[in-house]
Amino acid sequence: MKELVETIAKALVDDPSQVRATEELEEETSVIKLTVAKEDMGRIIGKEGRTAKAIRTLLNAVSTKDNKKAILKIVE
Repeated sequence: MKELVETIAKALVDDPSQVRATEELEEETSVIKLTVAKEDMGRIIGKEGRTAKAIRTLLNAVSTKDNKKAILKIVE
């Protein structure tokens, strides 16, 4: 799942080399932390958080298919 988030983020930002996604397991939940360059933060979040919400929706769909739960955290 972290590969999915990383691929989407790299397609959206100006500097794909700064995109990092890490995955931590907490009980039955997967927490994916996404880090991008400060200049690209607005592109990842989007107007009124629409882009971030769309990424979370895709992540939710994939994790539900695998009978898991996933949370996306965007780290500054």
